[in-house]
Amino acid sequence: MIDSLITNKTRIKLLLRFFLNSGARSYLRGLETEFGESTNSIRLELNRFEEAGLLVSSMDKNKKIFRANPQHPLFGDIQSIVKKSMGLDQLVEKVVHKLGNVSRAYITGRIARGLDDQEIDFVLVGDEIDKTFLETLLEKVEKLIKRKVKCFILRDEEEKEYLTGFPEALLLWEK
Repeated sequence: MIDSLITNKTRIKLLLRFFLNSGARSYLRGLETEFGESTNSIRLELNRFEEAGLLVSSMDKNKKIFRANPQHPLFGDIQSIVKKSMGLDQLVEKVVHKLGNVSRAYITGRIARGLDDQEIDFVLVGDEIDKTFLETLLEKVEKLIKRKVKCFILRDEEEKEYLTGFPEALLLWEK
C-alpha cells in the first residue's frame, strides 16, 4: 500500500526500518546487508532523511548510527502511516478488542525489527481468550491486510520469559 504513495523502494525500506519500531538503530553497512542494495542508494536516502530531521545520527567508534527522530513534528504521523501500511492498525482493531481479557499485544519477528515481511508474528498476553473466535478473526484480518498472521497466546506470568527471546518485540497495544 505504501508503495503506491512512495515509489522509491529504498526509501520505503528505511521508513519501515526506522518508523515501525522507533527504537530501531542501524548503520550503513548493516542496512546494506539487510536490504541487499548498494550503499550509494541507501546513503543518499539516509542523508535526505537526516537533512529533513526525520533521522538523527551518532557516532559509535567508526560507525554512524541512525535512528528515527521522535522529536520531529511529523514523527507520529509517519509512524501511523507506516503501521497502517503494514495492516497493524487493522490487526489490533479487529482482533484485540473482541477476544476477552487481553492485557497487551506485541509484534515480534522481522516486522518488529522494521523489515517488511508477508508474515506477522502477533503475541497476545492475557487470559480467557476465545481461541476459536481468534482463528475466525485472524482469517478475516489476513484477507483484509493480505499478510499471514501467526498468533501466540501467553498468560501474564509467561510474558517476561517469552519476550526475553525477542528483544525487538514491539508493543502495539496495552490495556
